[in-house]
Amino acid sequence: MKKVLFLSYDGLTDPLGQSQILPYLLGLAQIGHQITIISFEKPQNYAQRKNIIETLVLDKIDWQPIFYTKNPPVFSTLFDVWQMRKKAVQLHKIKHFDIIHCRSYISALVGEYLKDKFKTTIPVKFIFDMRGFWADERVDGNLWNLKNPVFNQIYKFFKRKETDFLLKADTTITLTENAKTEILSWQNLKEKSSQTLPIKVIPCCVDTVLFDFERQKNTENKPFILSYLGSLGTWYLVDEMLHFFSCLLNTKPDAIFSFITPDNPSIILEKIQKYNIPAEKIIIQKAERKEVPNLIKNSDISIFFIKTSYSKKGSSATKLGEILACGVPTIINGNMGDNDYLFEKYNFGALVKEFSENAYVEVIKNLDKILFVPRETLRNVALDYFSLEKGIQKYNEVYTSITDKI
Repeated sequence: MKKVLFLSYDGLTDPLGQSQILPYLLGLAQIGHQITIISFEKPQNYAQRKNIIETLVLDKIDWQPIFYTKNPPVFSTLFDVWQMRKKAVQLHKIKHFDIIHCRSYISALVGEYLKDKFKTTIPVKFIFDMRGFWADERVDGNLWNLKNPVFNQIYKFFKRKETDFLLKADTTITLTENAKTEILSWQNLKEKSSQTLPIKVIPCCVDTVLFDFERQKNTENKPFILSYLGSLGTWYLVDEMLHFFSCLLNTKPDAIFSFITPDNPSIILEKIQKYNIPAEKIIIQKAERKEVPNLIKNSDISIFFIKTSYSKKGSSATKLGEILACGVPTIINGNMGDNDYLFEKYNFGALVKEFSENAYVEVIKNLDKILFVPRETLRNVALDYFSLEKGIQKYNEVYTSITDKI
């Protein structure tokens, strides 16, 4: 088994850390890998969930948290990279890691540095777990305005580093087949084959034990519930989802739109008048991770629409696997990640090709057919494609294959 240093600029006490980092690492530790993680924790989340995480990782993972620095912009990130690099070097000198597993681009700066620094003394393998196309996501999400010379230079820097990471990594991990195809088409990488540029696709996976599909019995006189799960930030199209719900009310006037989100309710409530939606038709609630499955299972169908862009070729929505694991059909939009491929393969609800009233009405006309699909069938999609156990096994295969190479 391998000694692994996992580097994450996201925190274990963040919701993402609990759903998309810790479950994998606990599974890999269970197999026998010796896992150390450096993560960046936001003080409020750390204070709230530190004890929960410490209980989960006790005697299984060596957790080395560092506090995330928010301000000033840019300089705070440089400081955090320095903190991560310093801690990683110290730990590698003591533990002699076999693998540096880097989650996304900020962490990969440190992984690349360690691989170069120790190549003749304490050699280490480098995994670039890129997730999505991070630099392009910052631009497409309007977080980096390329007309600003500072952001323009930062973008160009990370696009250069992106190529470096891909060429230096012993394995690159993407979330989608779409992203892999895109990378292998890049002009500056065209001479590299899939053998000399090893890329493994591992989608966002789901704990199908936590997210089960046994529904509560008391469903008599329950209104029809459309649900949305997750944050409402940069990428999720609240207006379009509310427009869909307003169309649904024409057919199902008793319907309720239930938002399970940590975000400010005003993001939703400020928009409902535009679509003539009564306030009593909207439910907004926060939930800890362990509470989410029951809230999902209480809904009849779920929905999420994501802004489409170049960078979204590399995105995999965790919530899709979580919802399907609970046996709930899902309405999504195409032209995002592997959504079109997945819908064609599994047909787990409805795929909206365009954001228009005509498209929404067409889905609503077919609701009875969508809702007729057995919950077990929907859950089997999650078990087949989004299974956490399969994800852990794929990571284990990567760990084994790269360290077996001379």
